[in-house]
Amino acid sequence: MKANFWKNKRVVVTGGNGFLGTHLVLKILKLKPKRMFVPDISKFDLRDYKSCIKAFKSADIVIHLAGNVGGIGYNQSKPAELFDDNLLMGVNSVRAAKKMKVKKFVALGTICAYPKFTPIPFKEKDLWNGYPEETNAPYGLAKKMLLVQSQAYRQQYGFNSIFLLPVNLYGPGDNFNPKSSHVIPALIRKFSEAKKNNIKEVIIWGSGKPTREFLYVEDAVDGILLATEKYNKPDPVNLGSGFEISIKDLASLIAKLVNFDGKIIFDKTKPDGQPRRRLDVSKAQKEFGFKAKIDFNSGLKKTIEYYLRKNIV
Repeated sequence: MKANFWKNKRVVVTGGNGFLGTHLVLKILKLKPKRMFVPDISKFDLRDYKSCIKAFKSADIVIHLAGNVGGIGYNQSKPAELFDDNLLMGVNSVRAAKKMKVKKFVALGTICAYPKFTPIPFKEKDLWNGYPEETNAPYGLAKKMLLVQSQAYRQQYGFNSIFLLPVNLYGPGDNFNPKSSHVIPALIRKFSEAKKNNIKEVIIWGSGKPTREFLYVEDAVDGILLATEKYNKPDPVNLGSGFEISIKDLASLIAKLVNFDGKIIFDKTKPDGQPRRRLDVSKAQKEFGFKAKIDFNSGLKKTIEYYLRKNIV
């Protein structure tokens, strides 16, 4: 990272109190920007244009992480809220950033924006070649509109907005709430609680066959900072680690790391979600020199240690 890039910058990070945002804000503060501001959800409703105007006053850079997000169960129970909230936050944030003469807007999309059946590895050029997986389509499409808006504002107004597509993140500080957590924190909690309570079996949604790619949160932070410093083009860019693991293998690995030796049962009546996920990460390396550094096993161990240390069980 270039400290001199951030030195005179006034930075706003929406969603800066969330999982990714907390890590990102801490890293930016070490780079000593002129000003750092995180709009608190209790005072700034980013679904509202006027709130965005207030939040972005005098900002040079806005990094837009804010979103309403969760796992498959959450996506199934709240599709309308996920669509409305994410669309409104995105539309009003870009509109307000342009109005307030923000010099650079960094939009975080989602891997859920990709079509359900995308050739492996996912290339950015395949983003529009089909409809997203049904359980997360409202969320994925709402976030995808940020790309459309970014490109439209660049074309018409010369507004410097970039769009990044991160895979599922994990790491210390993740959301372990069983109602809204993603797969890694959900499994860590399930297996840890089963071990603690001497439960002999753990039931997991789906068949276990789908694959997922994961990016350690500190790697994601580095990718966002490098893109903010160096990338100024309209095309979307994947942020990932470039590997995939099946849910079955992931469950076995987490069970082993928390010393759960009971039975793992897959409930095939529950949805699997997208069949496979693995990104082509070559563009991020080519355009702004990003490559994930944290080994998956090491990252998982750090995440489990955090969970147990916080006595969430």
